[in-house]
Amino acid sequence: MRHSIVVLLGAVAVTALSACERNIDKAEMDRKFQGVNVIDESNLNEVMLSVRDPNEAVDYFQRSSAAAPDRIDLMRGLASSLIRAKRIPEGRAAWAQVVAHKDATHEDSVQLADALIRANDWGQAEIVLNSVPPTYETYKRYRLEAMIADGNKNWAKADSFYEVAMGLTTEPASVMNNWGYSKLSRGQFAEAERLFTEAIRADETMFTAKNNMVMARGAQGNYTLPVMPMSQTERAELLYTLGLAAVKRGDVQIGKGLLRDAVETHPQHFDAAARALTALEEGS
Repeated sequence: MRHSIVVLLGAVAVTALSACERNIDKAEMDRKFQGVNVIDESNLNEVMLSVRDPNEAVDYFQRSSAAAPDRIDLMRGLASSLIRAKRIPEGRAAWAQVVAHKDATHEDSVQLADALIRANDWGQAEIVLNSVPPTYETYKRYRLEAMIADGNKNWAKADSFYEVAMGLTTEPASVMNNWGYSKLSRGQFAEAERLFTEAIRADETMFTAKNNMVMARGAQGNYTLPVMPMSQTERAELLYTLGLAAVKRGDVQIGKGLLRDAVETHPQHFDAAARALTALEEGS
């Protein structure tokens, strides 16, 4: 009898131990899968930040934020996606919420300043950037500082900030284009042309820099297109810009010729150039 009890107790102990092991294994597996889920979600968040249609990312981060309203990474994803979708008022408000979060960083304030500039609220953007310690030095921070200094016509400060920003990025085309436009607005056309040339050398696909360089050349009375990579459509649009620059300087006949070239060069009907040319011919 005693032997039977011992055997029975032993069997119960083995069963209990097996159940305990199963519980431990299950808990361990849950932890592991939870870790995998966090990694998978993090990867998904990164993917959603770069999807072709930013409105899809907005929908994703809105759903995710609703389920976890205190998660600052999801709040940042939503704010970034709204800006990418050009939903600027919503993006501005979303970045303001991020900055108000207890775990907000200096970079979040820089992103808010960027959103404020996009919303044309330069004064508030300057206040936000001034709240960021000067020891926090990033490309985007100095690029925004330069743009604000430009708006205030503080040229020396703008030049200083642009120069620092260029040293903090491996892709300087955008900042060189902005700096060039600043020089263009000051009437420093030759210096602007040089900066636009450097921007195009850094990024041959940047049409904005190409167009700005043509404006700088036209302002100097140079009505020839520079040697640089361009498609047929781009060539037509640059001729159009150059034609308008010539007219602005009073060289109307040259402007007409450039506009005709633009109409003939464009692979499709170039309505803007055609209308400008008609208006000049009817007015002469």
